[in-house]
Amino acid sequence: MLMPKRVKRRRVHRGRMKGVAQRGNEITYGEYGLVAMEPAWITSNQIEAARIAMTRSIKRGGKVWIKIFPHKPVTQKPAETRMGAGKGSPEYWVAVVKPGRILFELAGVPKDKAMEAMRLAMHKLPIKCKFVSRQEMEEKGGEANES
Repeated sequence: MLMPKRVKRRRVHRGRMKGVAQRGNEITYGEYGLVAMEPAWITSNQIEAARIAMTRSIKRGGKVWIKIFPHKPVTQKPAETRMGAGKGSPEYWVAVVKPGRILFELAGVPKDKAMEAMRLAMHKLPIKCKFVSRQEMEEKGGEANES
């Protein structure tokens, strides 16, 4: 599972997932990408399950990039524990994802294979996602700059 090697603070506040992704919203490495359509916390287990689904689908061809990392610890108190006595211990790690964020990128495979691999990965994630290609994103970006 993905998790930071070391952290400054063991327990953090929950925070908010307001607005759209300002960073990580462009395809930088591959030819195809998977874009988040909703805000969510994606756990390290879900990221790993999606990665495995994609790599198994494309067999040995192509390359996969994971563009999100679970930096945020989520704490839980033990079952049947009384109120008080401080915050619980970290149980798992999550990546905070906002709409528009590229989750995974893929290159070195035909478009139909890439779509199938991304579709399998989407089923492992708790949010709605969309398949995009670098070409489509550049065309949309070009239109926005002109007007």
